[in-house]
Amino acid sequence: MTSKRVAVFIAVIWLPPILVNFFTLPLIVPLQRCGNIINKVYCDNHSVVKLSCHDTTVNNIYGLLVTAVSVFGPLILILYTYIKILKVCSAGCKESRQKAVSTCTPHLVSLLNFTFGACFEILQSRFNMSGVPNALRIFLSLYFLTCPPILNPLMYGLKLSKIRVTCKSLISNVGS
Repeated sequence: MTSKRVAVFIAVIWLPPILVNFFTLPLIVPLQRCGNIINKVYCDNHSVVKLSCHDTTVNNIYGLLVTAVSVFGPLILILYTYIKILKVCSAGCKESRQKAVSTCTPHLVSLLNFTFGACFEILQSRFNMSGVPNALRIFLSLYFLTCPPILNPLMYGLKLSKIRVTCKSLISNVGS
């Protein structure tokens, strides 16, 4: 791994979010707002756009496009990659299939958990949720903030035998 390759990887990772923000801010800043109440636990770009009194069609199209590319683009690419990996491993022996499944499963669960939360977030911000009970709306907005960060360490941590044994002993001690 050369320094040049590391710099390229860093640029590839950082450039898209910088470009997205570079184009998002000029669309949001000039909007005049008619309200100041955001019906979420936190503030995001689309919540600010929804407070505007003026036509926000460009903001909505841009937001949906960026969301589709940044959430569903990687999801499709990762799922395609895993399908290819699992196809190759399924042609091998039983041990290689089991190892592939045990290696891929935590990442796929984590990825689907993130995507599930992102979909909640997209649906909640894009559609009128006034008919949905307030407690459910709060849960849906908190899901994206809390569940992936909680689930990921559990998924990967429980694969380590020392952590798994400690968790089992804690659970058995609580049940006693």
